[in-house]
Amino acid sequence: MSLTLDLSGRVAVVTGGTRGVGAGIARSFLKAGADVVVCARRPPDTPVAAAGRTARFRRLDLRDPPAVGEFFTHVAVEYGRLDCLVNNAGGTPYRLLGAAGPERHARVLELNLTAPLTASLAAYEVMRGRSAGGSIIMIGSVSGARPSPGTAAYGAAKAGLESLARTMAVEWAPQVRVNTLVLGMVRTELAALHYGDEAGVAAVGATVPLGRLAEPDEIGDAAVFLASDRAAYLTGASLLVHGGGERPAFLDAATANRPATPPSTEES
Repeated sequence: MSLTLDLSGRVAVVTGGTRGVGAGIARSFLKAGADVVVCARRPPDTPVAAAGRTARFRRLDLRDPPAVGEFFTHVAVEYGRLDCLVNNAGGTPYRLLGAAGPERHARVLELNLTAPLTASLAAYEVMRGRSAGGSIIMIGSVSGARPSPGTAAYGAAKAGLESLARTMAVEWAPQVRVNTLVLGMVRTELAALHYGDEAGVAAVGATVPLGRLAEPDEIGDAAVFLASDRAAYLTGASLLVHGGGERPAFLDAATANRPATPPSTEES
């Protein structure tokens, strides 16, 4: 039996959906038949399209609550519905905690935690009045569950985002489902800035149990699943999309210092 994820007739908003992971998510929703609106502060270099269909772009600064409210009201009026919000917009430069003042770290928190909260509240006002309800998907990160040197504020924001999603899931049930995709490393057009050239990307990918970085469209496929009727009983959940995670460093250290011939063992 095939698993069909058909979102035809549904409307999805993907924040930060103009490039990278966000564009991959938007493409997956387009392939599933949904009407897609992507929003960002700057338009995409090329339209986000897939399966002969194109996402609609709307300029939006998610740190402007009145503008966010107007945006979702406009989507509801234009399309007559809103079925899914994917809170993808976010990111951070590499910055050690002591290398910048608190205001710079606060901006990272604002973009990665406060902005998704603002968007979710506005989307909920549209979804709560519909009998079909809706789905909100947070794009989290493994950085929220482990030390994150150089991106501490980002990791803290992602940890908070996952907690926020679990509480939203309780408060907004049963009308609106809220789940989190917890991402590992993803190969995007900006991968070289983080991992270097192709050899660097391959070397980093080799540290992942599945042997490579994720592709943006694979993240999109997971988001489509959470938005679909196949996930109708999933809310407050965190789905790990990280290729198996990271191999613990102590294993390699132990291997390097292990005797070439391990001692024999006897069964008693």
